[in-house]
Amino acid sequence: MNNGVANQATRCFRRLNDAFAKRVRERNPDLEVSFRHVQPRNLAELPADDVDIVLSSGGPGSPHDGFDDVWCTAYRRFLDRAVERNMKDATRAPKLFLVCHSFELAILHFAVAEMEKRPTTKFGVMPAYITEAGQKTDYVAPFGYRLFTWEHRNWEAVNPDMKRIAALGGQIISKESHKKAVVNRGDAILGMHFAPGVDGVQFHPEADKAGVLAWIEDPEHAATVENAYGPALYDKMVKSLANPTRLARTFALMIPGWLTFRFNELANARGYKPLTLPEQQMQDFDVAV
Repeated sequence: MNNGVANQATRCFRRLNDAFAKRVRERNPDLEVSFRHVQPRNLAELPADDVDIVLSSGGPGSPHDGFDDVWCTAYRRFLDRAVERNMKDATRAPKLFLVCHSFELAILHFAVAEMEKRPTTKFGVMPAYITEAGQKTDYVAPFGYRLFTWEHRNWEAVNPDMKRIAALGGQIISKESHKKAVVNRGDAILGMHFAPGVDGVQFHPEADKAGVLAWIEDPEHAATVENAYGPALYDKMVKSLANPTRLARTFALMIPGWLTFRFNELANARGYKPLTLPEQQMQDFDVAV
């Protein structure tokens, strides 16, 4: 979904995919693991029909722009087919994880909430608060009630339609604010299980230290952050990258955990050897590859 624009997220997704593929091959040496990078927005490409697992990235611009264009209607049909196939036979259906722009498109497509423009851009290392449903969700449970995220967005999902969510078999997994918090940080939905086979988050769980620093240490971006939040919070954000319980933990456990649980569902049905849960290695977050 990056629309042909070079960014750090593409590199980070490749890192996570390569690490996952290596873990699969170590347990299943005879199992072929293939990867294909498709670009729906600028090249009108979609995943193949026989794909098992899909990571759908963020990208620039408004989720409303191009929503009825040919490329987007095709992508939305792909979302519908994924849900239909998972309802029919989950062991032979693709599993989707949607990030940022892809998440926003799914919010609009499944009509589970309103997608509104924020009065200001939200960016930086921020907390996300996990709902009771989220704390019972396999790949989110290790985080407890809160995780830390890298955010860079101008849009937010608000005013959820709980009847519509329930009808789809969905759940809200995480939010911008905790229900008992003294300070309301906002009303946005940050994570959802949309329907069978489709999960997603508004933030960027793929972000590693190198990617964040490349953005936040850019003089123009640094000035924007300091103007919005003050120099003290800017320094705090940078220092937090060394904290293994914050963004490093999200990088190590969220997408790798989701990939592991989804692979193990397929493994149980297809006779593969399952994977153990991912472990956090700080050097993986620190060092760009």
